[in-house]
Amino acid sequence: MDLNDETVLGAVLTSFADTPDPRLKAILETITRHIHAAVRELRLTNREWEQAIEFLTAVGHKTDETRQEFVLLSDVLGISMVVETINGGDLGTESTVLGPFHMVDSPLRKLGDSIDLIGTGTPCVITGSVADLDGSPLGGATIDVWQCDENGFYDVQQPDSQPAGNGRGFFHTDEHGEFWFRTVVPSHYPIPTDGPVGALLAATARHPYRPAHIHVIADAAGHEPLTTHMFVANGPYVDSDAVFAVRSSLVTDFTEVTDPAEAERFGVTTPFRRARFDIRLRRAVT
Repeated sequence: MDLNDETVLGAVLTSFADTPDPRLKAILETITRHIHAAVRELRLTNREWEQAIEFLTAVGHKTDETRQEFVLLSDVLGISMVVETINGGDLGTESTVLGPFHMVDSPLRKLGDSIDLIGTGTPCVITGSVADLDGSPLGGATIDVWQCDENGFYDVQQPDSQPAGNGRGFFHTDEHGEFWFRTVVPSHYPIPTDGPVGALLAATARHPYRPAHIHVIADAAGHEPLTTHMFVANGPYVDSDAVFAVRSSLVTDFTEVTDPAEAERFGVTTPFRRARFDIRLRRAVT
């Protein structure tokens, strides 16, 4: 049968008719419809389609065990945040993007440990709690945290100067659902721009910066896991995050503390910053 740009879509959709998984069938049909519509609306040239294929190929080539360029692409297009928003629900602590640097396991640490293995930067003490939506504490919940250093780099970006696991920690809350750890105040930083996603930002005259933040994944038995951030209040780029991930409820005060007694209590030097982040988890849907 002879096909043209208007009739080929129907033939492709018909080819999905016997797909056993109805959800897969729906996804393929919807994505195919939208791609065909975009190609026809733009009257895409052969060279433009080749460039699209070359771009996605380059994204794949840039991805490795410590760098996820496809996640980065999803982030800068706002797709990651849309997925988080439609799946996050209206209750509990708000979720946000995973980001491209959760590529290695965080070391298991004890409450109060420092995740800063270098000893530079402004000392910081993070305290918080994990509870359900009714406020009942969730003892034994897990808290996975990771962050950049004071210069804006993650350990996997600087394997020659940062020890593996710097800025990372995996904690369990105590019987009261409380957690705390020591670290340094993270910096704002540019997302990696040495790959195809960076070229895309340059071509669209967009800046690559993310506001300072600490990543958190919280989980507890019988509850929905949560991927979120603590954003440092009053820092650059809070209002123009390159990956559109800031939520006002997650912007957190990192208050300066100069009291020597407080510093001694937490095992840090003055002045230091202190921030609290209380997490509320939704029950898992059964």
